[in-house]
Amino acid sequence: MLDINPILLASTAIVFLTLIAVLNSWLYNPLFSYMEKRDADIQKDLSEVGNNDAEIAELEAKAQKIVSDAKLEAAALREKVIADAKELAESKMEAKRAVLAKEYEEFESSLDKEKEELKNALLSQVPLFKEAVKAKFAQI
Repeated sequence: MLDINPILLASTAIVFLTLIAVLNSWLYNPLFSYMEKRDADIQKDLSEVGNNDAEIAELEAKAQKIVSDAKLEAAALREKVIADAKELAESKMEAKRAVLAKEYEEFESSLDKEKEELKNALLSQVPLFKEAVKAKFAQI
C-alpha cells in the first residue's frame, strides 16, 4: 500500500531544507532588513515632526504678528486718509461759506439800493398821490 522510499524521503528533505535556506537568504532577510529600515525611518520622521511642531508654532506666531502689524498700519493709514478728507472738506466748506457770505452781502447791498430807489420813487410820486386822493375825496 503505502511504501516509504527512504531515498525519495531524503531527497525531498534536502530540497525542502535547501529551499528554506535559499528563501531565507534571498527573501526573508532582505524583507526583514527593509522592514526594520522602514520602522527606523518612521521613528526618525516622527521625531522630526515633533521638532517641526515647534517650528510651525513659531512661524504661525510670526504670521500672526505680521497680520496684526498690517492691521494696525491699515488702521493708521485709514485714520490719516479720513483726517485728510475731513480737512479737505472743511477747507472746501469754508471757501463756499466765504463765497456765499460775499454773495449775501452783495444781495443785501443791492436790496438796500433797490429799497432806497423805490423809496425815492414813491416819495417823488407822493404829490401825485395827494392830488389823486384830493380828487377822489372831492368826488365823494
